[in-house]
Amino acid sequence: MMRKQLLDKLVTLSEADPEHYPVVSLDDYFSGNDQEESIAPNAWGYGRPALKDLHQHFKQIESRPDVQGVYVGMHDEWREALDDEELWPAAENIHVISSAPQADVERWIDGVAADGIGPGWPYGKHERAPEPADGSVVYTVYWD
Repeated sequence: MMRKQLLDKLVTLSEADPEHYPVVSLDDYFSGNDQEESIAPNAWGYGRPALKDLHQHFKQIESRPDVQGVYVGMHDEWREALDDEELWPAAENIHVISSAPQADVERWIDGVAADGIGPGWPYGKHERAPEPADGSVVYTVYWD
């Protein structure tokens, strides 16, 4: 997805539920994105892999049979990209919906320099975010 399509999608999602941060697919967020500081900027250069490697890492997690989906949670400042043609919308975290125990998911994120993982949507669930299937949990991977 190119930047303009992503921004259009984010505006639509934000209008549908202005109280919660939008959530998009891995491919929506990473395809066409070459701005290393668009996600986990404090970890870039300090262990966080390059965007293409981060994308690939989470695509591998997404392909696991015990994973329902992997999504990117937007940062509250994503709208700044609406006014700056050079800026990719900022992301806050990555959500993994899985039936695996949290300890397993923690092992899966080794190597991405995340600060941790926790259950649930940290800022509340966007009304268009996916519902976890029975037996699955939303885990949020976060960076400081």
